[in-house]
Amino acid sequence: MDQILLNTALNALKRAGKHGVTFRDLMKSCKLPQGQSGRLRDCIRRLESKGLAVDNRSRVYFSEALSLRPAVVTRLNKTYGFARFSDDETEVFIPGRYFMGALPGDRVLIAPLPSRGVSPEGQILKIVQEGPSQFTGAVVESPEGLFLRPDSLIRFDLPLSLREAACVRAGDKVLCRIVKRGLNHAGHTAKIIANYGDSQTAVHCAQAILDLNGIEQGFPEAVMQQAGQVSRNGILPQDYKGRTDFREEPVFTIDSADSKDLDDAVSIRKSGDFYELSVHIADVSHYVPAGSPLDAEAFHRGTSIYFADRVIPMLPPELSNGICSLNPGEDRLAFSCVMKIDAQGELADFQFMKSVIRSRVKGVYKEINALLEGQAGEALREKYSGLTESILLMKELAGILTGNRLRRGAPEIETTESLILLDSHSVAVDIRPRTRGTAEMMIEEFMLITNQAAARLAHSSGIPFVYRVHEPPAEDKLENLREILNALGFQTQEIRPNLPASVLAGFLRQAKGTPAAPLVNIFVLRAMSKAKYYEQPIGHYGLVLRDYAQFTSPIRRYPDLMIHRVLSALIIEKLKARFGKAVIAAARQSTETELNAMTLERQCEDCYKAEYMKSHVGEIFEGVVSSAAPHGLYVELPNTVEGLVKTESLPEGEYEFDGRLEFKNLRGGVSYRIGSPVKVRCVKADVSQGNIDFELA
Repeated sequence: MDQILLNTALNALKRAGKHGVTFRDLMKSCKLPQGQSGRLRDCIRRLESKGLAVDNRSRVYFSEALSLRPAVVTRLNKTYGFARFSDDETEVFIPGRYFMGALPGDRVLIAPLPSRGVSPEGQILKIVQEGPSQFTGAVVESPEGLFLRPDSLIRFDLPLSLREAACVRAGDKVLCRIVKRGLNHAGHTAKIIANYGDSQTAVHCAQAILDLNGIEQGFPEAVMQQAGQVSRNGILPQDYKGRTDFREEPVFTIDSADSKDLDDAVSIRKSGDFYELSVHIADVSHYVPAGSPLDAEAFHRGTSIYFADRVIPMLPPELSNGICSLNPGEDRLAFSCVMKIDAQGELADFQFMKSVIRSRVKGVYKEINALLEGQAGEALREKYSGLTESILLMKELAGILTGNRLRRGAPEIETTESLILLDSHSVAVDIRPRTRGTAEMMIEEFMLITNQAAARLAHSSGIPFVYRVHEPPAEDKLENLREILNALGFQTQEIRPNLPASVLAGFLRQAKGTPAAPLVNIFVLRAMSKAKYYEQPIGHYGLVLRDYAQFTSPIRRYPDLMIHRVLSALIIEKLKARFGKAVIAAARQSTETELNAMTLERQCEDCYKAEYMKSHVGEIFEGVVSSAAPHGLYVELPNTVEGLVKTESLPEGEYEFDGRLEFKNLRGGVSYRIGSPVKVRCVKADVSQGNIDFELA
């Protein structure tokens, strides 16, 4: 079999060392007859694609024997770029003249160069596998004609053929593919795949970003057929059998006013010193069987994507907004967790069960906050009549749960999401920070304790599961945090590997209400590892929980759907070992799709923010320096918009950047560090690239 041939050839290359071996001699080493040379050539190509071999046509070499290491190109600038080694993910700096025209996503072989800084340096000797080579950009005009200006793939304008130029206009937003590689980046030839229109319109740019990343808004025919059948069937008489009936209970949803995919509802009562909190989650797994077209598509997507006024759902609207959504006044199948919580906010007992509910009302965060603040009018009081006692009890319990979480030492990192308001033409007309009130906090705490219960049940039962895990900060990030906090005057003796999260929470408390607070929040957040999905319960560092999972959003997240399936088998069929491979695959796919969705959401929102700021070019704003880099200062406005003050536009002086915090004017005058309040003038907003330029005012 070819795997044996692959190993035999690789061992022969290793023995040959830096001298390499001819193809003929390699045939002999592998004991292949002349007629099977094609098998060996395929084998060499496979080794090359993995970065293990180099074929220079006269001899074949083992990569490591030539001190070559496989890597993936990650990013480019006009005069340099970076790649990440495949074996240890170290990032290596590559001067532009040693790039060979490689592009992000290309798999390459890198030879070491003497390092002139902190990062290792190298040169690309071979492109072993080309990446997708697609990019978004804008058509620009120059005296020589029309060119393509990529948004990020490379920093060179690429010429358009006469045929291509005849089909576009200057200013168009386009999706392109490189069809012919040159010896350097400027020598590449590209072809336009799609034209979206005005590149300074955010909705066009967002669509281009989605298409570039292969995000389909529509669903395959087989998926739509299954979704349509599920929707037409509705709830069948047999679906009610064996379910706990909560339809007479004061159950209701609480969400934002524009939400249509309502996957959680709540009800509460108090018995003696205990709160009985019931959280009811849409029973999506009832409608999405494992292995079905709906399931395969949900696995592929992994998550819904949200930005501005758009939703790219994980499930078709017939399910996400229809039969699965816990719409008011309609019977809905649910998966409920009934919890008994003591006066200290500890989970004393819980039980999961399949159920049927009928939500009394679609609760809205803003409205419930008004009720709790005593600012609700008669119409609102009427809407929530019969639920006021439940809402007050929920507030009471949520306060206890929040206090309990803080006592555990969970860090309270302050972050602000953006609320982008569009007009009837989908143009951004306002950007605001998304506010969180008591109602938002209540639902967050209730979902946290439900997720904790799901993970605790799985862990104690020893079943295959998808856990939400969060590892302690890496040592290098902690060392960076120590240096920052030392510079700010904090005592940092407690910062060490595997430090308790309570130590970081302490720094945040010390900084709260001081000028250093934004800075400490930023760098504590940057020190944190990224949460991910994993098949083992290794704990959640940020929440200070041994067991944690995500059970509460199966309409919009695949891991939640997966664990619904696992827990259904446990409580109904008493099965424990059926999903081993499935949960591993779900954990890996869900982590990847979540990170991708977060990146896309941020990129799309950047385009809308730039669109909004185009109408404010020339205006002066107050902001705060949010980060610093060799190329300038980033300044964030109170409305969450962030722009760059380029180094060359700083006021007259001789500036030195300390590499982390501050641009210091060596000639005296004002220096600028993260957290400093500044006034800026908006001088440019490029919607196509999602970039905003400021100058200090």
